[in-house]
Amino acid sequence: MGTVLGATGVIFHQQAQREKEKQLLFAGDQIRRAIGLYYESSPGAAKQFPHSLEDLLSDKRFAGTQRYLRRIYVDPMTGSRDWALLNAPDGGIIGVHSSYSGAPLKTDSFPEEYESFKNKQNYTDWKFQYTVPDSLTDTSAVTGKQTPQGIHSGATTPATPPVGGKPTPGLPAK
Repeated sequence: MGTVLGATGVIFHQQAQREKEKQLLFAGDQIRRAIGLYYESSPGAAKQFPHSLEDLLSDKRFAGTQRYLRRIYVDPMTGSRDWALLNAPDGGIIGVHSSYSGAPLKTDSFPEEYESFKNKQNYTDWKFQYTVPDSLTDTSAVTGKQTPQGIHSGATTPATPPVGGKPTPGLPAK
């Protein structure tokens, strides 16, 4: 009876940890995307990163209310909103990661933009960082204006097919 209860406890603990890992991937990705939106929406030519996560809740650079997140997500691994911050060269925040140093159960089959998480030994190595686009589109050379490249981490995100499951003819998949 004790062996069965012990095995059940281990299975329950692993299932709970897997759920927390899913929540970490979601919350970290939402914060990374919000940082990218903040950066790409910078007024004027000089792009800047947020100086705190609270800047993502209410962007004071604009006259009206500009929000990139509705709330600061809780780090599911620690149960708090105290994310470890990744600093940008300008002193702002370029990304976050959990401060929990436990070993993840998930070590493979990550979404394409998080392939770098593969075989990491620690949750602190799961870094949700916005990557600034390296190059501009060809239209920038003609118009003299920069075209936002969107939010990505160096990898393309698959397009969501329209209703019916078939891609729209003539439009390339992302």
